[in-house]
Amino acid sequence: MDMKKHLVCFLYALLSCCFSFAQRTVEIKKANSLESAPHIGQDVKRLLGNVVLKEGNMYMYCDSAYLFPDNSIKAFNNLRIVKGDSVNIYGMFLNYNGITRIAEITKNVRLIEKGSTLTTELLYYDTRSSMANYPNGGTIISKQNTLTSQFGYYNPKKKTFSFKKNVVLTNPQYVMNCDTLNFNSGNNTAYFNGPTNITSKGDHIYCESGWYNTDNDLAKFSKNAYIVTKQQTMKGDSIFFDKIKDIGRAYGHVSILDTVQSIIVSGDIAFRNGKLETSTVTGNALLKQYYGKDTLFLHADTLHAVDEHPVNRKGIKDTSITWRVFFAYRKVKFFRTDIQGKCDSLVYSGKDSLMRLFKSPVLWQEENQLTAEKVEIKTSNGEIKNLFLKNNAFIISEEDSVKYNQIKGKQMTGYFKENKLAKIFVEGNGQTIYFAKDKKNGKENFIGVNKANCTNLMIYIKDNSVEKITFLKKPDAILFPISDFIPKEFLLKDFLWRVTERPLSVAGIFLR
Repeated sequence: MDMKKHLVCFLYALLSCCFSFAQRTVEIKKANSLESAPHIGQDVKRLLGNVVLKEGNMYMYCDSAYLFPDNSIKAFNNLRIVKGDSVNIYGMFLNYNGITRIAEITKNVRLIEKGSTLTTELLYYDTRSSMANYPNGGTIISKQNTLTSQFGYYNPKKKTFSFKKNVVLTNPQYVMNCDTLNFNSGNNTAYFNGPTNITSKGDHIYCESGWYNTDNDLAKFSKNAYIVTKQQTMKGDSIFFDKIKDIGRAYGHVSILDTVQSIIVSGDIAFRNGKLETSTVTGNALLKQYYGKDTLFLHADTLHAVDEHPVNRKGIKDTSITWRVFFAYRKVKFFRTDIQGKCDSLVYSGKDSLMRLFKSPVLWQEENQLTAEKVEIKTSNGEIKNLFLKNNAFIISEEDSVKYNQIKGKQMTGYFKENKLAKIFVEGNGQTIYFAKDKKNGKENFIGVNKANCTNLMIYIKDNSVEKITFLKKPDAILFPISDFIPKEFLLKDFLWRVTERPLSVAGIFLR
C-alpha cells in the first residue's frame, strides 16, 4: 500500500511538472489599454492599441488581442511575431494555443528568415521547435529563386524544407516542376520525387527521383531519367550532371538520340562533355541509324562522337553549322539488310557522309565479299553511292563451294544504283576470274572459266552477276573450258573467303 502511494505521488509530481512546463507564462510588455472580457471567458484579458506580448525569446506585436488564462492568444491586425534574431512572421490574425504553443496565422501571411520570404494565406508555426507548415498554397522567394507549392513544411533542426503537390521552382537559368521537393539548407541540396521536369534555355531534364546541389551545380537524375538538348537526348537508369563543367554521365540502359542525323547510340555507360562537344558510350555499345524503312546496326567496344564546326579566317567557329563525327573502336561489326561489315575501327563523318573502315576491313554486299587495306563507303540520303577499296582490293562471290568469281586490283571504285552494286572500276594490276554460263532449257550451265589480267578494267554487274567486262589497258585473257577447272589453280593470291565472319542478323554483330 505504501508503494502504491509513492507511485501515485510520483506520477502526480511528474504530471505537475509537465503541466507547469506547458503553462509557460506570456508577459504583457505593452498595451494602450487593458480590460477584462467576461463575454469571451472567465479571466480573459483584452488588450488594445500597440500590443506587445513576450514568451521566452519570442515577441508578438498587434493592434489588439485576447489573452486567455492558459496563455492562449487571439490577435488581430498588423500582426508580427519575432523569434530570436532570425524569424519574423507577419499576418492579419493569430490564433495561438498556449498549451501546444502552436500559432495559426492567417491572411496576408509572410515568414521572413535569413533572406527567404514565404507568403501564404494560412501558416502553422510551432514556437517550440520553430517548425512551420502551410496547407493551402504558398510562395517562397530566396535570392534568385521563387518556389510555389500546395503544401510546405520547414524543420529548422534538420534544416530541411519539404514541398508537395504542384511544386514549381523558378530560377533565371531554369524552371523545375515536380510533385515533391525536399531541400536541405545544411548541404544546400534539393531532393525531388515523382515526375520532375527541369527546363533551361532549350534543354529539358526529366526524372522521377534525384537530387541537385545548388552550391556546386551537381545533380543526379534517376528513374526514367533523360536529358534533352537541341541536338541530343540522353537516357539512363542514373544520370549525373555537372552544370558548371557541362559534363554528364549516364549508367544502365543508356541511350543517346541524335535528332539531327536520326542516330541512336545505346550501351551500359555514357559520358558527355558539353564544352568539348563529345560523347562516349561503352559496354554493349550499339549505334542505330535510320534510313527510311531500313536501319543500320553497328556494334563496337567503344562508340565516340565529336561535333565539328566550320572555322572562319579569324579562327572563330560557326556553331550554327554542326558536323557530327562518329568513331567506333575495337571489334566493329555492322548489319543492314543490304550491306554488312567488320573491321577493327571505323569513322563516319556527317560532313561528307563518308564511312571509313580500318584494319582488316571486310564488307558483304548481296553475294559479294569486298576487302582491302582501307575501305570507304560514300552515302547520300541513306543510300550507298560509292565504295572505295584502297590497297590490295579484292572482291569475291561464291558460285558453289569450290567456284569463286574474283576481282583483284590495287584499288577499286564501286558505283551503286538503288543500293545495289552496278559497276566496278579496277585501277592498277587488275586480275579477274569468273565463271561463264549459258542457259539451256531454263537452266544455267558452266561453259568455262575466264582468267584475265589487265592494268585497268570496268566490270558491269547485273542481278548480282558479272554482265560484262571492259578491258581498258593491256588486256591478257584466257577462257578455259570447264573441264580444265582445278579449284586450287583458280584462286588469286591472297584469296580468303571470310563468310563465317559475316553477321546475318542484328544479333550477329554481337558475336565474337
